Amino acid sequence: MPTSHSQQMNEIVELIALTDPQSLLDIGVGFGKYGVLAREYLELWDGRDQYLDWQRRIDGIEGFSDYKTPIHEFIYDNMYWGDAREIVPKLEVDYDLIILIDILEHFTREEGMKLLEICLQRGRNVLISTPIKMSDQGEAFENPYETHRYQWTRKDFEGFQNRVMLRNSDSLLAYLGEDADRVGRKARVSAARRIKKRYPFLSLPVSIWKRVLRAK
Repeated sequence: MPTSHSQQMNEIVELIALTDPQSLLDIGVGFGKYGVLAREYLELWDGRDQYLDWQRRIDGIEGFSDYKTPIHEFIYDNMYWGDAREIVPKLEVDYDLIILIDILEHFTREEGMKLLEICLQRGRNVLISTPIKMSDQGEAFENPYETHRYQWTRKDFEGFQNRVMLRNSDSLLAYLGEDADRVGRKARVSAARRIKKRYPFLSLPVSIWKRVLRAK
């Protein structure tokens, strides 16, 4: 579908913000949600207080041209319509971050791995989200590309050296590239703070344990 579930939005937007890219490529934009969110949190929260004065490059690729709306023209600096495996190698720019949100499951494993290799050649970092449990989905919105073809797992990403694996209740998140260690550490610290704030009683056992260790 030209959309994705909402339960992963916090983590994805945070990873984009922690990367702080000057250039971003959104592959499989669908309705354009993550282009909008990237614009909002990279541009409107950067302290400049300048509305619609875009300073960052955000490009998009979508394989199904019937998804086109005015959102794409407004949000993306450049929109490319077609197969990402053919488009990305021909682009004349390298990106700080390439995002593939709920895209890989629409490829076979071999096709998906090839796409990731291409993205890592043109992007310093690549952020992937794919369902933990893939649904049995065929063609949707009269779009043959919507068919689900392969269930990705953590094991599929073990061959990538610079990687951080994260997850929520519904999605497997993989962050690959030069900034994986830095972004992964900050994301985990942020997650720990949210848990502590939401469940303050969990800090009591930790504090007691620290005192025990100091006593030894």
